[in-house]
Amino acid sequence: MSDVNTRKLLSDPLLDNNPITVQVLGVCSALAVTGNVTNALIMGAAVTMVTAFSNLTISLLRNYIPSRIRMIVQLVVIAFLVTLVSLFLQAFSYDLSKELSVYVGLIITNCILMGRLEAFALGNKPLPSFLDGIGNGLGYGLILLIVGSIRELFGTGSLLGFTFFGEEAFHNIAFLKSGFFHAFFHNGLMVLPIASIFILGIIIWIQRSKNAELVDIS
Repeated sequence: MSDVNTRKLLSDPLLDNNPITVQVLGVCSALAVTGNVTNALIMGAAVTMVTAFSNLTISLLRNYIPSRIRMIVQLVVIAFLVTLVSLFLQAFSYDLSKELSVYVGLIITNCILMGRLEAFALGNKPLPSFLDGIGNGLGYGLILLIVGSIRELFGTGSLLGFTFFGEEAFHNIAFLKSGFFHAFFHNGLMVLPIASIFILGIIIWIQRSKNAELVDIS
């Protein structure tokens, strides 16, 4: 496999063919777990791991899976990998595993996974399938990270536990003394799940406008 194809498998899902903003897959979990950056990072890493290794496994078995039961086999593979992720979180970060427990389990129903297995892994060799899984997982995680960063920063004034716009900043920094900035960086709406709908909608609009411009130019 050429370097160009390798780069394309990894880079296309990040921008030009992002699973959330272009394919509109995995939107529900993107809305649910983006209250802060930590949750977004963990969920993105979990989906990347499951997508990559489920793609690899199904690609290795593709010539031995009867067509009539292929989806059952795919679900078994995905469920096994999701269980491993869940057990790993329980072992090394129990509090986080409790917070994300429902959403980690729902990775099984994430449309990105079945979509990549059906559209790519069943018709391609193991290495390209593995890279395709990594690329799509990273593309999914990138959107979660962007939405989670915006919500956490503008909702609480902090990011990954570091306070950037705490109460003292609004008293000590001249341009932040305005009540406008206080409301802007401590916006209660951003803490609510509904905020992710608006943010994700704006990202999708920007992405599709960019893709439309590229089509017009070509």
